[in-house]
Amino acid sequence: MSGLRGVVGDGLDPTVVVEFAAAYASGCALGPIVVGHDGRVSAQVFTSAVLAAVTATGRDALLVGPTATPTIGRLVRDQAAAGGIQISASHNPSKYNGLKFFQPEGMVLSAAQGRAILDRLNRRAFEWAPWDALGRVRSLDDPDQAHLKHVLNIVDVDAIRRRKFTVVLDACHGAGGRLGAVLLRSLGCKAVVLGALPDGRYDHPPEPTEANLHAFSAIVPATGAVVGFAQDPDADRLALVDETGRYIGEELTLALAVSRRLTQVRGPLVLNLSTSRVSEDLAVRLGCPVHRTPVGEIHVVERMRAVGAVLGGEGNGGVIDPRVGFVRDSFVAMALVLDLLAATEEPLSRLVDALPKYAMVKDQYPLQRDGGPDGIAALWDKITAAYPEAKSDRRDGLRLDWSDRWVHVRSSNTEPIVRVIAESADSATSRALADQIGRWVTSGGAS
Repeated sequence: MSGLRGVVGDGLDPTVVVEFAAAYASGCALGPIVVGHDGRVSAQVFTSAVLAAVTATGRDALLVGPTATPTIGRLVRDQAAAGGIQISASHNPSKYNGLKFFQPEGMVLSAAQGRAILDRLNRRAFEWAPWDALGRVRSLDDPDQAHLKHVLNIVDVDAIRRRKFTVVLDACHGAGGRLGAVLLRSLGCKAVVLGALPDGRYDHPPEPTEANLHAFSAIVPATGAVVGFAQDPDADRLALVDETGRYIGEELTLALAVSRRLTQVRGPLVLNLSTSRVSEDLAVRLGCPVHRTPVGEIHVVERMRAVGAVLGGEGNGGVIDPRVGFVRDSFVAMALVLDLLAATEEPLSRLVDALPKYAMVKDQYPLQRDGGPDGIAALWDKITAAYPEAKSDRRDGLRLDWSDRWVHVRSSNTEPIVRVIAESADSATSRALADQIGRWVTSGGAS
């Protein structure tokens, strides 16, 4: 558990937020805790609750206002903070909000650290400070500068500036518009920024999927842009639209970043079990080892640190570059894509067409709770037995691999659903595999 997420006024209220934030802060060293939020309407309510909890435990709060999640991670390191709290529900609709907690190293919590918070919460082991030891709130007026500097340092700024790209950014009225606009202009781009005001008044459902970005996709060619960038509200994910208005999506955001970075420096790449083979194929072609982890940013980050990875990420458009930080970062992704466009002098559509071709299907089903964890394990056993020729991986649900296809089926960490993701070289094969696994899931493994 790296945090919590819920519906405002229906399970998530200021009391819950105070107690979770206090349980987290009570486990932190006596240093400042960075506090920021994305652009949700409910941000003000929960910011007050978090500040109350942090200062009531005797910790100072460094308030940064509407700020991107990767910037929070960078600030925790740059400010030598004891931790950080981002108030955000990521890509979820307006009625949601939540908290994401950070380690002093600027990455999200490990599973063990999350369990420790829950333990303190359940025992109500809060370190309330006396009146003369309460923490104080200090505001940081320009929280983006260090993050911006690190992102600019990973690309050829002069080469990008010479191209004078026109770029459209959909910041989705979230936390990424401010830094996104500054980054693009620092790279010499003519930036058309939509949804820049972080007020949570979304122009479309906030997850940057193809269905949600129809209008945005039309704007990109209409403005003569070389690329359209679409962030989620806390700006840790990035989807792409090419210069023709074609939705490229999130899976290929990571693939294009891999294409750029691993041609510069050979080294390990870390992906989660649900990420497309496109990035893996690119790395293998370049002689780079690929490591797979369970789904979840912290699993990717921990493996990256263990193997000294050059790059890592997840197929939801989350690129992690250790030169900048250990958080999924839409700004890193934008910079690497622009660096690739400048280096190759090819249009984005052609670069995408040159990537390995796969068709991915993503389905979800209601979680069948009969039998609990033992029932889920028995279901994985039955599916595995039905495909004895496949290589199985049980680290996170069940992944089955063949030479020409794979499927990953797992219970969601945030919703009462089972996700099924299948990929192969053609859509019909992927669809058939996903449907077949789906039938097993809905029937509980019955024949």
